[in-house]
Amino acid sequence: MERVQQFLPGYYRDSVALMQLSAKLTAQDGVVSASVQMATAANLDLLLNTGLLSQPLAARPNDLLVVVQANSVAQGQAALEFAQQALDEKKGVGDSSAKTEPPRSIAMALAQDPLGNVVLISTPGEFAGAEALKALKQGLNVMMFSDNVPGWQEVKLKTYARDHDLLVMGPDCGTSILGGVPLAFANVVTPGAIGVVGASGTGIQQVTCLIDSLGQGISHAIGTGGHDLSQEVGGITMLSALGLFAADEKTKVIVLLSKPPAESVAARILEEAQKVTKPIVICFLGDEIRPARGKLTFAPTLEQAAVLAVGLLTGQRTKAGPERGDSDRALLEGRHAAGFVRGLFTGGTFCYEAQILLQPFLGEVFSNTPTKGVQKLPDLWKSQGHTLIDLGDDDFTRGKPHPMIDPSTRNDRLLQEAKDPQTGLILLDLVLGYGAHENPAAGLVEVIARSRAVAQAEGRKLEFVGFVCGTDKDPQNLAQQRAALSGAGVFVAESNAHAAELVRQLVAGSQA
Repeated sequence: MERVQQFLPGYYRDSVALMQLSAKLTAQDGVVSASVQMATAANLDLLLNTGLLSQPLAARPNDLLVVVQANSVAQGQAALEFAQQALDEKKGVGDSSAKTEPPRSIAMALAQDPLGNVVLISTPGEFAGAEALKALKQGLNVMMFSDNVPGWQEVKLKTYARDHDLLVMGPDCGTSILGGVPLAFANVVTPGAIGVVGASGTGIQQVTCLIDSLGQGISHAIGTGGHDLSQEVGGITMLSALGLFAADEKTKVIVLLSKPPAESVAARILEEAQKVTKPIVICFLGDEIRPARGKLTFAPTLEQAAVLAVGLLTGQRTKAGPERGDSDRALLEGRHAAGFVRGLFTGGTFCYEAQILLQPFLGEVFSNTPTKGVQKLPDLWKSQGHTLIDLGDDDFTRGKPHPMIDPSTRNDRLLQEAKDPQTGLILLDLVLGYGAHENPAAGLVEVIARSRAVAQAEGRKLEFVGFVCGTDKDPQNLAQQRAALSGAGVFVAESNAHAAELVRQLVAGSQA
């Protein structure tokens, strides 16, 4: 295997764009692996640790580094040329019709568009805080896709924002929808009267998509970042967003989403939420389910949060979750799953929710990101017993694109699980929307067919359960992705919680 690399001075791109380009390079003929990253010291160390670099390089943080491992030098060089061409197209090289210089700072961008009021920051974490502070001091709200920002800096930025009637969404904020505009990993949903605040990106995606499927829409969806509800940060962004929704005439119902906050932070959020006169649905996944109090209603799952919010908006109060027992029994009639359950998730919150829903039924469950009652998986690269894996966790994405962008990591693991004679059922998610792979079901269907063939050759039966998070308005089209999975023999659920219910019924069928 041959390794080629190239520095490209002055070709800054945000991390989502670089992950997408890395995925496209990996798909080129003869390419085994590829990475396109800003040449910061931290990124160079990462590439060295993952084996994509063979020796240390001096940091050049203003330059892009393209590294390719290929079967031949010629194929590696071809991949470098592909990367250069793709970057040139984005940069507008050779385009003499360009009338304005691309902005190289927040001040330049604001000069070109004085009405702009949000800055999306996707630089390496060591630089993100300084850029966020510049934006805040110019009166701009900030969405920080960047992670690895020190906790003290997050507190400083959010405190400044709160004191100046601004928002800091993030760090590590993967999803927001502001005024109908999807940012980072987000879906195309109908505008409407339900406001969502969430510390989870895929949690926001699930709830907003389900609300859309139920015929209602979103005023705004505000991501807080994964650290906001910690003791250190104190829920500053969630509390600020709650206040904004309380005063927003277009927002009639509010949804708050998170994994369990720190105890004192949860108490503060509930205290402030009770002061709001609008109905509020609270879904703290894995936390105790409290009885409704005043305008507050509590939901144990993301799906139920969406259903309750729609019911509160329309006045047609329904049970928290669609009743589909008869249709599920008809769908699964005569089918069961003998063997262990292996869940392969691209959405971290989906893996978290699945653990909460399945562990009480399955008993001993392992995961790389365990919740309460779930065991830590000793070896990330080998499942044991019932295993639920978050393939978007840092351990799997160091130096590689996120599996929502490049599904190859999940596809490889799926085939590995299929070859394990103890595997009886594989549980999957598929996430659509901006930033995600353009057709994730296509490659997945091929791997499912290969996996079934492996099991059948050994006289085993392998069941698949999955769900698709998205809308028909997304670039990938929800109906088409669901149809592709269904055509491959996957039991396609309506939500992550519904998928967990189908798993329970299939496993229970084998125990009957």
